[in-house]
Amino acid sequence: MAYILSEKSLSKLEGVHPDLVKVVKKAIEVTTVDFGVTQGIRTLQQQKEYVRKGKSQTMNSKHLPQKDGYSHAVDVVAYIGSNISWELNLYDNIADAFAQAARDLNISIGWGAAWNIPDITKWNGTMEDAMRHYIDARRAIGKRPFIDGPHFQLT
Repeated sequence: MAYILSEKSLSKLEGVHPDLVKVVKKAIEVTTVDFGVTQGIRTLQQQKEYVRKGKSQTMNSKHLPQKDGYSHAVDVVAYIGSNISWELNLYDNIADAFAQAARDLNISIGWGAAWNIPDITKWNGTMEDAMRHYIDARRAIGKRPFIDGPHFQLT
């Protein structure tokens, strides 16, 4: 089934780097799970609040305007019909679409559930496997993984 981005999602891409916008628009064409964009660019105040609430772990977020003036990150939400879903397995399917779209466009991209893989287009396997690889790597060094399945960023 073919999906399209809503006007609301498209408006969330304002201020996002054009390469990442291309990836998002291509990903919606190839995804098996419908998604919308919930956030692109953030203000410094928004980022401080996200860190305070534990929604983000860094003040060095790629959602903040980078040196080129653009956000280099987006967050998405999965839809099942008209209902929002936070089921992680849907996000690894969306990540598969982002990886394919970025590969097709020759754009390097990272995913928030596989932080140890700088460019998911280079990963041989599913994004579910990439996420498991990240979780295993974090546990191997005694650290808890930070899974941010809705997050994608330029690398």
